[in-house]
Amino acid sequence: MSTTTTTARDVPKAGIPTAPPLPADLEQLLRRLRMPHIRAHAPEVLATAKAQRWDPAEVLKVLLSQEVAGRDRSALATRRAAAGFPTGKTFAAWDENASSIPVPTQQALRTLEWVHRRENLVVCGPSGTGKTFLLEALGQQAVEQGMRVAWFTLEDLGVLLRRHRADDTVTRAIARVLRADLVVVDDIGLLPVATDAAEGLYRLIDAAYEKRSIAVSSNLHPAGFDELMPKTLATATVDRLLHHAHVCQTSGESVRLTQALAGQGVSPLRT
Repeated sequence: MSTTTTTARDVPKAGIPTAPPLPADLEQLLRRLRMPHIRAHAPEVLATAKAQRWDPAEVLKVLLSQEVAGRDRSALATRRAAAGFPTGKTFAAWDENASSIPVPTQQALRTLEWVHRRENLVVCGPSGTGKTFLLEALGQQAVEQGMRVAWFTLEDLGVLLRRHRADDTVTRAIARVLRADLVVVDDIGLLPVATDAAEGLYRLIDAAYEKRSIAVSSNLHPAGFDELMPKTLATATVDRLLHHAHVCQTSGESVRLTQALAGQGVSPLRT
């Protein structure tokens, strides 16, 4: 028999009768063992195996491969949903040559070695220069590699703090956030930061220090965070954030504005 790996997708259906359902006792066993993907594919695989006289070991291999692949897909979908990404952008739509960040730096970031080393990433620069896009694409890549990601804005951190301050569970709430391998705080802007949000940012960065990776996007370099929040809190936050951080500064015109002026921001109206 050929050693070529066979999967249920590759099984030719021509000339093969409709697969009969699994015996009730076998289906019940698969339910008890929580093997939904084998249960879904087994009728077709078994019918094909019988018609093509597969080796029993090949049948088992195909069925188990289907279960593993199905579980991997489910786990990926769960991690992606839990991350709370804002748009779903990935590197598939990213143009590395359009970014002002040097290409070698982009490629080094995409290895995600910095996440494994529990280092931080700060991407700062003018609005519309790809900061959020880059962080989301990196987060998506981390999720695809089996990591857990959590996405926040400053407002989200403020809400988290207020929700758990009443019953004094802020520390536990932050600890739950830091179950993620990478925590992203997006869009720290030029407007003053609310007190709860500033405290939430400090608590998060302090708790993650040398334990988890934090990625931040900001219109302002962290050295200027004291313009956004109380100086003492800003100093403590930035000290911990930058100690083990890669800082990438973007520049140039807003991509969104450029596209808008070129008429690429909307589809043409039909008259």
